[in-house]
Amino acid sequence: MKPNTLWRLLAILLAFTLVAAACGDDDDDDASGGEDTEESEGDAGASGECETLNVSGDAAAADFTGQEITVGSKDFTEQIVLGEILVQALESKGATVNNNTNLGGTSVNRDALLANEIDAYWEYNGTGWTVHLGQEDPSFDPDELSNDVCVTDLAENSVRWIGRSPFNDTYGFATAPDFLDGDAPFSLQSMADYLAENEDASVCLETEFPNRPDGLVLFEDATGYAVPESQIEILETGVIYEETANGNCDFGEVFTTDGRIPGLGLNLVEDPGVFILYNVSLTMPDSVYQQAPEAWDAIVAEILAPLDEDLMAELNRRVSIDGESAADVAADFLATNGIS
Repeated sequence: MKPNTLWRLLAILLAFTLVAAACGDDDDDDASGGEDTEESEGDAGASGECETLNVSGDAAAADFTGQEITVGSKDFTEQIVLGEILVQALESKGATVNNNTNLGGTSVNRDALLANEIDAYWEYNGTGWTVHLGQEDPSFDPDELSNDVCVTDLAENSVRWIGRSPFNDTYGFATAPDFLDGDAPFSLQSMADYLAENEDASVCLETEFPNRPDGLVLFEDATGYAVPESQIEILETGVIYEETANGNCDFGEVFTTDGRIPGLGLNLVEDPGVFILYNVSLTMPDSVYQQAPEAWDAIVAEILAPLDEDLMAELNRRVSIDGESAADVAADFLATNGIS
């Protein structure tokens, strides 16, 4: 790792606490991927394995009868959809659920969890490692990073992390649907090469991305190309998607599971593992988990299993582009996957 990358990564905790959210679009502006985003084993030296990450079980047999559970979520599309999925799944299994989805940003939900004001919410492994645990150099292996977070948070704060989503909602770049007339998708390196060969090419970024330790610097260090100011155009997050789709930005900064990517037909630039990971797990106090551990394992396993990048982006699209309610999208997801 180059020295300038290391020093900027050391600033991740400060940068993230100022942003207070994890992943998304501009109704997802809080984001992950964006809120948040990976290499080498973490400094905390987490050891052992969290058995609650590789969960399985029969959700049909899960029973939460007699339990009252308060579910929170962050305040952007992806999190609200995931929160609604959990609320409805728990209700279908007999729980009395207090729906506190769309509660606020990252710190609001985490503080509420630690204060026992909510019982569960979905959180991202990159956020857990850098923000909640204050660690550096997160692993770029999703299983390793999730395990490091799970082991450490349980030991230090008695917080359980259950399951790990296939999808990773991180930073990325996208191009217009017809950019280069259907040639092979860009990789980060071929994107850098294109920028180097075309001085008038543009990269549209949100305000903080050029200075975030998990932002443009990771692209520049990985590709060896320092994007000059003459090629950078600063836009609001939501505007970037439209301007990229319309061809006014050759490359636009995006969050990789944002619903506007499929909604506008954008093409993601392929990332070999440069931007920090943001896979999601369900988090809760261990005391809540111990009331029904097998039921929690089973229901989380069945919810997360189908959620790859394409499906999560599609669910987000239906809310942020088509205007469907998160509750309706959640109900359809559960019915389609036989969870309720």
